[in-house]
Amino acid sequence: QVQLVESGGGLVQPGGSLRLSCAASGRIFRIDGMAWYRLAPGKQRELVASHSGGRTDYAESVRGRFTISRGYANNTVNLQMNSLRFEDTAVYTCNAAINFGDYWGQGTQVTVSS
Repeated sequence: QVQLVESGGGLVQPGGSLRLSCAASGRIFRIDGMAWYRLAPGKQRELVASHSGGRTDYAESVRGRFTISRGYANNTVNLQMNSLRFEDTAVYTCNAAINFGDYWGQGTQVTVSS
């Protein structure tokens, strides 16, 4: 059974930084891509950043502030979030294409507040 476990969420002031991590575990034969989504109250789920085939993509709202990176040796994906804004407040969830299946983590809360 493949599992994704996120860590690193929390409370931060505007302009601050947080780093989210997601670790995939279980019987993993291949990972075709990993990504971060977020869901804010009253909004639709948004693809924040993705990493696939060596290519990274970002939502326009986070480009230049967030950086996604992969840890190939330990099946992880990280999201470095800088210059955080009130509107970045959301539950951030890791997603991965593993063994030709689609997996999701439980999510981690990020709250940007003064």
